[in-house]
Amino acid sequence: MLYFVGLGLFDVKDISLKGLEVLKSVDIVYAEFFTSKLFGSNFASIEDLIGKKINVLNRQEVEEENIFLKKAINCDVALICGGDPLIATTHTDFLVEAKKKGINSEVIHGSSIISSAPGISGLQAYKFGKITTIPFHEENYFPHSPYLAIRENLANNSHTLVLLDIQADKNRYMSVNEGLKYLMKVKEDLLANGKKDKVTVDENTLAIGIARVGSSDVLVKAGKIDDLIEYDFGGPLHCIAIPSKLHIVEAEYLVEICNGPREILDDV
Repeated sequence: MLYFVGLGLFDVKDISLKGLEVLKSVDIVYAEFFTSKLFGSNFASIEDLIGKKINVLNRQEVEEENIFLKKAINCDVALICGGDPLIATTHTDFLVEAKKKGINSEVIHGSSIISSAPGISGLQAYKFGKITTIPFHEENYFPHSPYLAIRENLANNSHTLVLLDIQADKNRYMSVNEGLKYLMKVKEDLLANGKKDKVTVDENTLAIGIARVGSSDVLVKAGKIDDLIEYDFGGPLHCIAIPSKLHIVEAEYLVEICNGPREILDDV
């Protein structure tokens, strides 16, 4: 039997009772934390809670060697990850592979940034469009696709949830500030290449920086990109929301709860 167990957003207390029961009952527990990570708890605290050792796998062991799938043929195995297991498309592939190999499987869901960030932002969830992710800028790798996804959503009067790159193996987690600077660099590239018509997001665009969802010191701050780009959001994990046209209830939330400028209300 193979269980996919989501640990939730921030710390060991986010694990569901169902997930906890499974982790205590299985023969082997594997973990992958390259798609997400619990910043509020370490491995030891999770191991103490479930009463067994956690075998942490790197990306190659998860995606290429499929160690946990091989073990699940003869044992009860759990693969744990931060958030919800099936938000990462890699895990849906594993579910298919398990079915092909005749391995019974079950998914134990956990709270996810996909629902929690839109919720804490105060924006209405059904008004979100395509989700996009800003990657770390590498040599010869600087895609404009995150900016263009936001542009497309705005054209459709849809909000955008912008996830930020995680490279857990390098202890590297993109901040709101880095994400906003990335978007402004794309804007500059578009202008430099004579594509002014494609420029929608600029320094005056309203944005919401979100940090440490699920923790007691969650921070949500609304404002123009120019005002947020140097704002101190503290430690990871971070994400960004870019609102489209606001409902009055959303606007009031951004002002009163997210400490946004009162001029937000003038545009509703």
